[in-house]
Order: sequence, then C-alpha cells, then structure tokens
Amino acid sequence: MKDLPKFINEFSDARRNAFIKIKELKDQGKNIIGVYCGFAPWEVLSASGAISAWLCGMDGETVEDAERDLPRNLCPLIKSSYGYAITEKCPFYYFSDMLVGETTCDGKKKMYELLSKRKSMFVMQIPQTPNGKAAYEYYKSGILELKETLEKQFNVKITDEALREKIALRNRERQALRTYYGLSKLCPPPMTGYDLRKVIQGTLYISDKEKEIEDIKTITNKTMENYNNGVRPVSTNAKRILVTGCPLGDSTEKVITAIESNGGVVVCYENCSGAKDESLLVDESKNPIDALTERYLRTACACMSPNDNRIEYLSYLIDEYKVDGVVEVILQACHTYNVESVRIKDFVRNDKDLPYIKIETDYSTSDLGQLNTRIQAFIEML
Repeated sequence: MKDLPKFINEFSDARRNAFIKIKELKDQGKNIIGVYCGFAPWEVLSASGAISAWLCGMDGETVEDAERDLPRNLCPLIKSSYGYAITEKCPFYYFSDMLVGETTCDGKKKMYELLSKRKSMFVMQIPQTPNGKAAYEYYKSGILELKETLEKQFNVKITDEALREKIALRNRERQALRTYYGLSKLCPPPMTGYDLRKVIQGTLYISDKEKEIEDIKTITNKTMENYNNGVRPVSTNAKRILVTGCPLGDSTEKVITAIESNGGVVVCYENCSGAKDESLLVDESKNPIDALTERYLRTACACMSPNDNRIEYLSYLIDEYKVDGVVEVILQACHTYNVESVRIKDFVRNDKDLPYIKIETDYSTSDLGQLNTRIQAFIEML
C-alpha cells in the first residue's frame, strides 16, 4: 500500500491544488465557466476554449451566510453553493467569467436568479421527462442556445470538429473512470469506498483531462498490482454497500465513515456525481449536437419523471457489484429525491430482495450519533 495512498492523496488534494491552477489559467487569459450540475454539457463548454470549474458547495461553512437571503429549510447544497458565491470564499466562483446552471430543482432555479445579478448566468432548461420528441427537441435547443451564448460571450466559433474532439476526450475519461470503479466488483474490493470517492470527487476539479486520464490509469494499475501481491485493505467479511441518492460532499462523508467503521464497504456510488455520470458515452458516429442531446437526456436524475433510467441502472449495479444492501442518502428539503425514494425502496426490497435504508441528513454534525447507530444496526442485520 506504499504507493496507493500517494495517488489517492493526489486526487484528494485536487480541489485545493485547483485553486492555484485556476488563477494561473486566468492569468494566462483563459475563460472560466462555473458549473453547478452534470446536465451542463462539458464538451460544449470545453469546445469554446473555456475551462469548467465545479461550484457546488459541499459543506456547511457558508450555510449561515446564505441564510441571510435563503430560507433555513432549504437544501444544504443550495445554501452552501450560494454562500460560497456571495462571500467569494470559493476561488472557482471568484475567477469565473460566467456561470452555467440548470433547472433540475425549483430551489436552484430561484438561487440562479439571485446569482444572475452578480455574474453572467446561463441556465440550461431541462425537460421534465427524458421521453418523447418534444423533450428531445427542448433539450437540444438548450444546447444550441448555450453554444450560441458561449460564442457571443467569448467571441469564438464552436465548430463540429472541436465538439467531436472534446466528445472523444470526455469519452476516454469516462472509460478510464469506469475501469477504475469496476475494480470494486472484486471480492473483496481492492480499495475502500472512502478512497474510491476521493478519486471520483477529485476528477471534478482537474482541468487537464489528458493528465487526469493517465493518472486514473496509473492508480488503476497500482491498485491491481498491490491487490495481486496480497494487499487487501478490505475484509472479505465486509458487507458490500451501494450508496444512492443526493450528491455526497465533504460534510456527508460521515455516512461513508459510518458504513465502513461498522463492518461495511461502499463498492459503488449511484448518487449524483457518482459512477452514473460516467456510465453513458456519447455516440461519436453521430452529429455532435444530436449525440450530446441523446447522452445527457439519459441522465438518471430524480428531476425526470418517470425516472426509469435510474431503476435500470440500479438493477445493473446491484447485480454487477454483488451488493448486500442499499443506503440512500437524502439531503434535507431535496423533495425530488425524497419522494422518489419510495420507488427506490420498493424496487430494492421487492424486485431485488435486498435490505434498504434511507438516511435523511444535512451538512451539520448534529446527527452523528443517531446516524452511526442506524447504520450499525443496518449492517448487523445483513
């Protein structure tokens, strides 16, 4: 394990290192686009020559600042994101030339209205269903509008050739990440879920995708080399847990810690910004705008109704990763995921015949004791 932690730490430190890198890129004259969701097509942003910077707030540091404008009973991710913007404690936001949001929930939509008074803002209009010609044309028109906005904002021309180049690059990144995630199919897995998440989260902040791809391949090879040499960081008796639901941030690592300190191991993340973001490739044989529309519309987000893609993908993951139980993490006031949790619970328990538990939490530490007790009892039941 001597080499592995070093590579894990490189991804773990990616956000902090990116603070310095983003200033260097800005000083070099690069345009910076702050993004809040995976529905903003990275390929289009990158084809404009701009650098994408991830802005979602994942901890409680600025929640109190945000509550001067936003209601207290709002999703902590929205409050954290807004708080980091108005306090300018986030270098990514500070150096952003424009922001790209999306209509995945009402709380974020209204937050974007407030942020648009501070910075140039483009909001991707997301259909409420992934099905049908009308939904397809609606989202496609949004991509075309984004493309035109970027061209005007940065005085550039986004060509089909540039889009195809970025599509191929992003596909290679997705494939490299899928290979790394897929190592957790082994029994026992060659890495803890905590380390797995550090790599997943770190990729959000690495602007040099070519380097990131090579680093992912290196950590994959190092992990398997150690594993084949008998280094097994996870017990063969550890219960294999799939985590689904809302995005996980620094403050919700408490759920992972509770699982892995009580006899479990997280082998897969189906939550937002988890493995499902890398599950779909863009068809490189098609017109780039059409291919991007098809790919992003299949995103299994709870804002979609019906969200059959999520059920289909969950079924695949449960089988492939030999899951013993499912933990769904719901951020307080995230009504879309909270309401959908009923369907997820029924599917996991009835269709897959597996134990399921829902954890509703926020970015505070007030529920640590209760959280640990519930997770411990859940894993003991397995």
